[in-house]
Amino acid sequence: MEDRVRFALEKLLNVAHEDTGQGRRVANFLLAWWNTEVHGRFDPTDLTNVDPHIGEDMATIFTFLAREEDVVYPYDYRDEIEAIIARWRPQAESA
Repeated sequence: MEDRVRFALEKLLNVAHEDTGQGRRVANFLLAWWNTEVHGRFDPTDLTNVDPHIGEDMATIFTFLAREEDVVYPYDYRDEIEAIIARWRPQAESA
């Protein structure tokens, strides 16, 4: 993962921990990437409901994923993802 992609992901992870509408939207985005069948609730129109710099970070992740030949997951950030699951999807498993 390139530094610019990692930086965008880390900023999004920080936002996803916030108890705000933007935090929920970013969590939905990240959790849909992590496991869309269990946690997927991302609505692409949510891009219009986040600050522009957050939307740009989301677009960076979209672009990164679109350019990869195989599916890539943010396994290096598993602990943070699991904390986001616990916050936003307490009834779901972290799979």
